[in-house]
Amino acid sequence: MSSEPVISVRGARATLGSRPVLRGIDLAVGRGEVVALLGANGSGKSTAVRSVIGQVPLTDGRIELFGTELRRFRQWARVGYVPQRTTAASGVPATVREVVSAGRLSRARFGLPSRGDRAAVQRAIELVGLGDRTKDSVSALSGGQHQRVLIARALAAEPELLIMDEPMAGVDLASQEVLAGTLREQVAAGTTVLLVLHELGPLEPLIDRAVVLRDGCVVHDGPPPEAVGQHALPGHDHVHPHAADEPLRTGLLT
Repeated sequence: MSSEPVISVRGARATLGSRPVLRGIDLAVGRGEVVALLGANGSGKSTAVRSVIGQVPLTDGRIELFGTELRRFRQWARVGYVPQRTTAASGVPATVREVVSAGRLSRARFGLPSRGDRAAVQRAIELVGLGDRTKDSVSALSGGQHQRVLIARALAAEPELLIMDEPMAGVDLASQEVLAGTLREQVAAGTTVLLVLHELGPLEPLIDRAVVLRDGCVVHDGPPPEAVGQHALPGHDHVHPHAADEPLRTGLLT
């Protein structure tokens, strides 16, 4: 593992509205590491990852990606982001291939897909088990298949860092297993992963480290707590409504 972290968060503070959500958190994710960000509803998990990708500004503290301060970071093709609880099409008619191809735009030259771009898109689709649905409208897919499309979209850019905000939320068991297998392949290839989770589930064997947030503070950073295991953290429901302090933000960084 490189001595320079892929993600470095130091003293991060953020407010949404007038309410403090992050209260001085420190977080480092090393190259090739798989880190789970855990915590109850309203603990600041999603706000933390959205601050890492620049969607939530800090009021204090510092964030670096690949050794570059966030405000100067421009190499977003190195980062794949899967947002929380959204749909792949966002109301616009599109096929699976079209949505996944959008994830490749950051690497396409002059906006025109090359043979390599098309191959990367197809690989990403196959990886999430939707090779037989490439021409289907995403509106015809189940919730679990929607999530697979979003993950394929992020993987199409062949990112070095993959950030996923509750990828298993509302996903059926079959899709959970597919997603776990997909992530396993990415980890084996050396991808660095930061996951927001409410429970480890089938991803547990892949997790190197767990960071637990409570009221915007880090209360644990180390091996996954035994109490979490296959169970939800106390105070976290399975419906995943968006609390006032964690508004839904969608879209893929390119």
